Amino acid sequence: MLRNIVSSLGLAPRRPAVPARMTGDGPAVCVAGHFPAIKVPEVMRGRVTFAGLPPVDLGTAGIDWRLDPHRNRSWALNLHALRWMGRLVVEYERSGERRYLDRATAIAEDWVRENPRGGSGVSPWAWAEHPVALRTPALVCLSAHVTARWLRDSLVTHGGILADPALYRQGHNHGLDQDIALLLAGARLGHREWRDLALRRMTASAEIAIDAQGVLHEQAPRYGVYVHRRLGVAMEAIERCGAEVPPGLAARRRSLETYVSHAVQPDGRLVPIGDSPAGMRPEGFAREESTVRIFDGGYVFGRTAWDDPGAAHYSIRFGPGRRLHGHEDHLGVTYHAQGRDILVEAGFHSYERTPYQKWTSSPEAHNVPVVVGAAFREGTATRLTGSSVTPVRQSFRLTDDAYGVSRTRSVLVSHGADLMAVLDTVPAGSALRSLWHFDPALTVASRGDGRVVLADGDWRVALVQLAVPSCRPLGGQAVRPGVVSPGYLRTAEAVTVLSPAARAVLTLIVPGTADPEITVSEESGEVTVRTPGGPVSFPPSLGL
Repeated sequence: MLRNIVSSLGLAPRRPAVPARMTGDGPAVCVAGHFPAIKVPEVMRGRVTFAGLPPVDLGTAGIDWRLDPHRNRSWALNLHALRWMGRLVVEYERSGERRYLDRATAIAEDWVRENPRGGSGVSPWAWAEHPVALRTPALVCLSAHVTARWLRDSLVTHGGILADPALYRQGHNHGLDQDIALLLAGARLGHREWRDLALRRMTASAEIAIDAQGVLHEQAPRYGVYVHRRLGVAMEAIERCGAEVPPGLAARRRSLETYVSHAVQPDGRLVPIGDSPAGMRPEGFAREESTVRIFDGGYVFGRTAWDDPGAAHYSIRFGPGRRLHGHEDHLGVTYHAQGRDILVEAGFHSYERTPYQKWTSSPEAHNVPVVVGAAFREGTATRLTGSSVTPVRQSFRLTDDAYGVSRTRSVLVSHGADLMAVLDTVPAGSALRSLWHFDPALTVASRGDGRVVLADGDWRVALVQLAVPSCRPLGGQAVRPGVVSPGYLRTAEAVTVLSPAARAVLTLIVPGTADPEITVSEESGEVTVRTPGGPVSFPPSLGL
């Protein structure tokens, strides 16, 4: 007999281990963090809103589970995940109003009846691995109050799918959701083997997914935020199921905080690397004192200061080839200074399989050098071959053969006197063109003699390009309209600057001025740039 066990909104007593059989009498652990906020009155009327898209009327009876009105993968996944139903159960437990539980029960029973596994005409999202993982906790939550056979049988089916090694996504955020779901199903059904399997997989998967420095191998800081949050849910669920949180699991979760905090710009927004939306604002992540950090997993993050909205911030990408939620962004940089985004990525638009979405993952959507006339080799790794870090200046050198020839980028960032200098080179006989995508707020104010000046109101930023080794102005830039994604399913026009073809191009980004004075020493060959914050001098090689 199923028993009504209090949810995470109350105090859940620890229970002794249950026998290794499906008694159906274990704890119905209901962690409110499983379920996103919903507009409860709307859902009660049969209206749902998913993935930031316009609301859809499902009706209050006989839901069409094959609906996909927006032709959007995220919307269809959310429909079948039933997390919106789980929130109604939480609302019932909070308020005691039976109508919320009755509506949740009707939704779940309708889903189970209309979506038999392997049934004809059933939506492919009904039994996809991620909706199964997200739906199971909602069904467990409902089972605290509903003792119907259809619900128990559905939980058994869900648990069997979750335990199937052929369907398990080890080292992936989906795998973590599968582990949480299997843990809860195993505890509820009295299937200790499932519970123990979930704990073993969860720990092993975290060690694969998160390295010792906290970098998530899915290659998008946004997913570092998601996995951190889900690990918090997992740890609460483990304790409420009467088990102990594995120390290694807790350690990997803590390490994520350093990675995420360094990826947050001074304005509080997450830098849009990989499948990370540009408007995301993570909060509450612990940070270290260091303002510059090199992560061996493929990131450099630097800033002039913490807790200063006017501080500068930059990112540089290298490391293993693209996987999961990463983009082909190696050698790419972003730059934020004087309270403004300057160099941006195309960003994350959606999971829809469109030409634009495919382009946002390509090298051309990032601030990178492209080798003229050469084919790009997807998934190529990039090495960080040198670095020099001081409080006022940092230099880095990276190289790869993504175009079949050695492609090298050196980056120098000056703090205090804001400046980013980037040297791109390829061997003799090859040529490159470097791409620069500017924030949509910036428009072209002037151009000529190797310079492009962009403006936002009275504020200016100058892009200056020099030939190397002569350090003479390199003219012939192509300035063209581009498109970036400032948020999910959003696009905005932006300026893209493409350098002329050359074997070596030195690009200077000078915030706060339209006309930086640039001189070259005849004796040493050093370049001096007079910025609003003072002069900055460096060799054309950028010191590495």
